[in-house]
Amino acid sequence: MKVVNWLRERLKHKLHHFSWNSIKTTLKEHGLALVIIIVGWEIVEDIIFPIIFGLMGQFIHPAFFAGIPASLIICLHWFMVPLLWGMWIKISGENKEVKHECGGCDNE
Repeated sequence: MKVVNWLRERLKHKLHHFSWNSIKTTLKEHGLALVIIIVGWEIVEDIIFPIIFGLMGQFIHPAFFAGIPASLIICLHWFMVPLLWGMWIKISGENKEVKHECGGCDNE
């Protein structure tokens, strides 16, 4: 039962980034670039990675099929969003600092 609760919390946490309130708040505070980075990364993490692992499992080795549920459960935006935001700041020449409070991500 503990695993089911943990999975439910992970799913709730991932879907929170797609909520309209979360998107509006981020848009007001930091602009469209950060919204695109956050939502884009979640799409990569939850759609593109499972497709890649599925194709690798089909054409390379079946062990890659294990990456499909792992990519849906493991939260990497705590690392990738600041990295992508930093690259955007360098490219755009802006100087904004963003602190992303993400309850639970730092426990992984």
